[in-house]
Amino acid sequence: MKRLSLLAAVAVLAVATPVLAESPFWPVQAKGGAVATELRGAWKSRGYGWIVQFGSDGSQLFHTAGEACYPDPRQQSDPDEILKVWRSEGQGTITLAGDASGARYLFDRLPNLPTACIGAAAWTPDRIVAFAADTFAELYPRSAERGLDWKARKTAALAQVGPTATDFQLWSALSGLIAGLDDPHVELHGMVDGAQRDLEPGASPTLTRVTAADPTGGEKVWLQAYREGILTQILAGRGRQAANNRVFWGRAEDIGYLNFMTMGGFARNAAPDDPRPLDAVLDEAMAAFAGARAVIVDVSNNRGGYDTISQAVASRFADQSVLAYSKIGVGAKAPLQPVRVEPASGERFTGPVYLVTSDVTVSAGETFTLMMKALPNVKQVGGTTHGAFSDQLPKPLPNGWALALPAELYKGPKGEDLEGRGLAPDVPLAVFPDGDLAGGHAKAILELMKEIRAGAVPAVGTAGR
Repeated sequence: MKRLSLLAAVAVLAVATPVLAESPFWPVQAKGGAVATELRGAWKSRGYGWIVQFGSDGSQLFHTAGEACYPDPRQQSDPDEILKVWRSEGQGTITLAGDASGARYLFDRLPNLPTACIGAAAWTPDRIVAFAADTFAELYPRSAERGLDWKARKTAALAQVGPTATDFQLWSALSGLIAGLDDPHVELHGMVDGAQRDLEPGASPTLTRVTAADPTGGEKVWLQAYREGILTQILAGRGRQAANNRVFWGRAEDIGYLNFMTMGGFARNAAPDDPRPLDAVLDEAMAAFAGARAVIVDVSNNRGGYDTISQAVASRFADQSVLAYSKIGVGAKAPLQPVRVEPASGERFTGPVYLVTSDVTVSAGETFTLMMKALPNVKQVGGTTHGAFSDQLPKPLPNGWALALPAELYKGPKGEDLEGRGLAPDVPLAVFPDGDLAGGHAKAILELMKEIRAGAVPAVGTAGR
């Protein structure tokens, strides 16, 4: 899943503005450790529920919703990596980012740090529930369209707790608050009566069916069958496992095949969002695909990762700069941030590409799908993706529990809202059929190869969409 605390740079460019017109970014803290004088004081983000207080030698992050505010309980001063660089946007407004080319966040100056942020009132269970409910009401994407009445949910949750509620009662109230959300970016973690409790809703229908079909072996056995199907059937023993076993690739005669299980974690001795361990793999694969009739890129079992990785992979299939999508924080009165795909400098394949997806495809797997669909040589085949695009926003609670939620709106090239809606394929294909969950994937890919060779799959276009 995409987490803000691990978010690396994405290609965010100014809308229809020449690069020379952009003001430069400056380090928040100089090499000597002093915070830029212009920043000192309190600032509130547009969207995201953050307040930051800059002093002469550092920063303190706060979380706010409704009338409440509290300091971030994590040890780092910049746990979400959003306070590395800044630039002025005019009187009383700045942009903060983790990197000059990365996701940008607008902040407005406050006259002072709100009293609530430094208040000494105890964070009782009822206050924690109220804060969580207000956070979802303010930040959760497309609540009205999804029929989510956060006011009613807050009332129901508060009816279960009081100032002296037990941890079990608090857990029950918070669980009820987010009940029914089919969203893998919503999470709740905490210790209840000495035992770790974890709530992670939003499992795809396919994964639910896998667990139901085999309660003992479940997903582990199913994943093993998925991998074996790729290596022994699709690639007939001539394929490669690479990049920490997250990537499978090979050439089945005149068709290339490339499968990503995640968008990150490609080396045990590198950061999970580091694209460098993937570079050599992609160079070798693209070289092997030269002259192929087509390439199948398979993210039907992709569990997400990092948009930077998605972008690095998509660039290997691009021959022109294209707008993939735009994003904005929920409630943020700010310009959309466009994300583009640029052709890679390394080996590329710009012939016909068929992108295979399913309801398991989620998060960075879906932003990758958006990037690929923007390319004129790509056609999406398979099932509709899960519909969870937003970065995951951590909201560590004052009692030591951890809450997370999506807090952004993603929009397609034509401005259409995407969050909560999956990306439908151009060509439907049952990737994980009910009658053959273990072996259906390999059979579906082999059938797709057969149809590509026979010209039965609609031709991939050569003009931009």
